[in-house]
Amino acid sequence: MQRYATITVIGRDKTGVIARVTNFLFEQKANIEALEEAVTRGQFSMVLQASWKDGQLKPTTLRRGLDALAADLGMEIKLRLTEPRRKQRTAIMVTREPACPEALLAAFKKGQLKKAEPVVIIGNRADLGSLARSHKLPFVYIPWNDRKRAEKRVLEVLDKYEVDFVVLARFMKILSPDFVWRFKNKIINIHPSLLPSFPGPQAYRQAYEHGVKIIGVTAHFVSMHLDEGPVIAQESFHVKPDWSLKRIVAEGQKHEAKALVRAVKLYLTKRLDVYWGTVKQV
Repeated sequence: MQRYATITVIGRDKTGVIARVTNFLFEQKANIEALEEAVTRGQFSMVLQASWKDGQLKPTTLRRGLDALAADLGMEIKLRLTEPRRKQRTAIMVTREPACPEALLAAFKKGQLKKAEPVVIIGNRADLGSLARSHKLPFVYIPWNDRKRAEKRVLEVLDKYEVDFVVLARFMKILSPDFVWRFKNKIINIHPSLLPSFPGPQAYRQAYEHGVKIIGVTAHFVSMHLDEGPVIAQESFHVKPDWSLKRIVAEGQKHEAKALVRAVKLYLTKRLDVYWGTVKQV
């Protein structure tokens, strides 16, 4: 049986990094399945997926070698070993709105998301701790007063629970590019508008004030740019003339939950590919 790993490399840009990492993996009998790299404002980032034939992967040697390489390059190198047949381990990040996390957890319970399992709920507020406990899931409260410190703590939690992908179920904080790259095309967010229209936190209010007659929601991969990630799924609804902003928000929340669950289902089919910023079903 083949073994798989995802390796992320992050640090100040310098020459020879890709060659050093891939040569080391070649020495470890790895096959490079996919590689993406980018340099943003002098920051080098690379995500690499590798596989090994049965019996050829030596995890201790691999980890020790990558640690030594990271120290020599002065960069962060993270290794995540994955089993091809295990369920995808999911972290759900929340703030205080319950509709989306409730819908996700209900879908998991009903067996609608069979290829994944929720392993932890992370909140920047403590409001939804009882929801996590009712589903027998650990809830980790991480205040967001200092984003850098908060993101560092979140990454520690994701490592602890060996998380494969993250769902932002109305998580109302912006994640830095440094965080996002570590889970490139593995963070799914729900936004209350038909992107690219009305980005930002007040999308329903903006739509209401503009007199929009059709309002929608967008589930998308999180990218380095706010509310601009590749679109996975969208839902829309017609606004009646007498609807208040409160009525629009309530209707929108139903569609947010529906679109987010559908996006996770599509992600788990493993039939999504991001090509030039657009999600394609393959």
